[in-house]
Amino acid sequence: MSNTNRLFSTLCLLLLGFSFIGNAQNKTNPIQIIPQPNEVEVGKGSFQWNKKTTILVTNDNEEIKQLADYLAQVLSNITHTKVEVKKGNINSSNALILNLGKGENKESYKLDIDKNKIVIEAPQPAGVFYGIQSLLQMIPIEGGQFALQSVKISDSPRFAYRGMHLDVSRHFFTKDEVKKYIDLLAMYKFNYFHWHLTDGTGWRIEIKKYPLLTQKTAFRAQATWTEFGKEGKKFVDEDTPNAYGGYYTQDDVREVVAYAASKFITTIPEIEMPAHSEEVFVAYPQLSCSGVPYVDSDFCIGNEDTFSFLENVLDEVISLFPSKEIHIGGDEASKTAWKTCPKCQKRMADNNLKDVDELQSYFIKRISNHLTARGRNLVGWDEIIDGGLAADATVMVWRGKSKGDVAAQHGNRVIMTPGSHCYFDSYQGNPMTEPEAIGGYLPLRKVYSFEVVSPTDSLAHLYWGGQANLWAEHIPTFQHIEYMAFPRAIALAEALWSKPENRSWDDFKSRLVHQFPRLDKLNVNYYKPAFELEMVEKVDTIRKTVEIRFENEQNSPLIRYTLDGTTPTNESAIYTEPFTVDRMVNINAAIMVNGQPQEPTFKRKSGYHSGIGKKVIYNTKWDSYPAGGETALIDGYSGSFTYSDDHWQGFTSDMDVTVDMGSVVILNSLSTNFMQLIGPGVFLPQYVEVSLSSDGVNFEKAFRIDNDLPKDYSRLFIRDFTGSLGNKEARYIRVFAKHAEGFLFLDELIIN
Repeated sequence: MSNTNRLFSTLCLLLLGFSFIGNAQNKTNPIQIIPQPNEVEVGKGSFQWNKKTTILVTNDNEEIKQLADYLAQVLSNITHTKVEVKKGNINSSNALILNLGKGENKESYKLDIDKNKIVIEAPQPAGVFYGIQSLLQMIPIEGGQFALQSVKISDSPRFAYRGMHLDVSRHFFTKDEVKKYIDLLAMYKFNYFHWHLTDGTGWRIEIKKYPLLTQKTAFRAQATWTEFGKEGKKFVDEDTPNAYGGYYTQDDVREVVAYAASKFITTIPEIEMPAHSEEVFVAYPQLSCSGVPYVDSDFCIGNEDTFSFLENVLDEVISLFPSKEIHIGGDEASKTAWKTCPKCQKRMADNNLKDVDELQSYFIKRISNHLTARGRNLVGWDEIIDGGLAADATVMVWRGKSKGDVAAQHGNRVIMTPGSHCYFDSYQGNPMTEPEAIGGYLPLRKVYSFEVVSPTDSLAHLYWGGQANLWAEHIPTFQHIEYMAFPRAIALAEALWSKPENRSWDDFKSRLVHQFPRLDKLNVNYYKPAFELEMVEKVDTIRKTVEIRFENEQNSPLIRYTLDGTTPTNESAIYTEPFTVDRMVNINAAIMVNGQPQEPTFKRKSGYHSGIGKKVIYNTKWDSYPAGGETALIDGYSGSFTYSDDHWQGFTSDMDVTVDMGSVVILNSLSTNFMQLIGPGVFLPQYVEVSLSSDGVNFEKAFRIDNDLPKDYSRLFIRDFTGSLGNKEARYIRVFAKHAEGFLFLDELIIN
């Protein structure tokens, strides 16, 4: 397929989608573009497209001519009139003019529309392409002629790296599905596609020198990653009847790379090393420390054959991918076998390496040197920092800003992709009702809030940009990929492109609704913004109040609420702004549509309770998840749908704490929430027991509540353990939760 035809196919999709958008546009703001441009000046009047309107190119640049040709084909289909492309000048009238001008940012563009013409001007073809994307979001076409609002737009991206990742190892997606994914990225001005081609669950790229990689490890008997794991992660040969899997031939790869390039998207391949490589050792077991298949996940760094193999693989990969960046993984090496492997130990001794972290660093630097010698740069996950960072490496940070700062302080370039904001395999809606995911909770609003780096950070110039990762352990189909990616990818696109001062969550939601008809027309199985309400609390210990704010993904919803536990009706209070409560209340709230509360109704206890600010004595300490430390359980903040929100405190043994009320007081009740989510190993306690004491030594049991939820209940479940304290007098409240297995999480001890 020629570049022109590739572009044409994408634009057909785009404009078909926009045939529905014009009628829905916000009349007070006719410029409904995502990502939000830097500068928008709405003018008076409009440009009227008619049968004589032409597309003009002012330069002899071949890429601009291709852009003009595919625009002409699409607009001809939309207007039912042949649109011609001609050579012209920027002062022509009744024309859509594509012009290469001056400027330093190759992705910047200007879009000027007045009553006489439309001009898209940019210093490079990439900028013209992005200007076209913005123009398409303005065209209110149902067929025939159309009018466009007069406007001057001056725009450029905040970050040079704007990426989306796709894992094709855990589950395989076809070449055409990958191309559709690229189409969708192009619509929102992403410019990097990170293709995760190999992992322990499947090798997905043809390597001619090592044919066993795809013959032996690209197929399995089970269709899902979960079943593959249950059956021992055993591969089957390529020619096995009814086998699940697949791989991309080198011709497939070239086609996908060229397809992405025609949309100004650079494809970065990832070949995992030295870990996540179990599949390699099924085909070539001699490259592991044990020399036995299905034993190791890390390459044997002491074996020189390891480097010969990887260098040969990378040389073939380099021949297929023009990208200057090559991703080598580098994450989550167990390093266990290296500690006892004679070859690895000899390598450490010969090179004066003090530990296995330095051994990994030796490996990364050696691979980096191989790539550098071939004019390429190594990219790796932030574990490549451990033991010493290769000088030319780019660090892809998934474990938080502190890792990015370490890399930047060494002068290395950083791509931010933190799990907190950029792991799209996390739940995006209520985990109790959403399709199975890896865990966590990453709603649209949190993605939109993502900040790669503060503009005032002294190291900001080393932060190249950001990316979302779509790991596919629990995503078996491409339709599910679409569901997990969109519209969160649209929110990320704006976070990476637009300046912070131009971004507004409420304004974004109003613009986002105009994207949905477009996605519908493209048969994208996107996530529909939920009627779920989220509560955000702000505790004021001086006034002894809690401010309650509701957040939601709907555009300007009507919210009604009650504070007595009853279901909201048309007579209930309307939520217009945050409100405060000075006591514990049972909040029920819902979005109202046509006078009816939409499911699910929000139900939560919140408010200022007697335990806030009191001292907590930890008879057993938390483990790994401290939340707010020693104040976490009496700070007044409720946990959300994820245990990693800094409000859930985690234990790997019995939870045993004592709250000191400071003096003897009358106690009415105690309640607390525990969580179960068995995927990441979070279980409810066997039981919760609460005891009271006046002296802190002699305790009397107040109540015990046994858990009756089965351990194999697989959905997220948050249980409220509430018991009466009988209006007894006491100073100390001991709360004991019997550990079942895995992690035990609770959010707040609510004392009345």
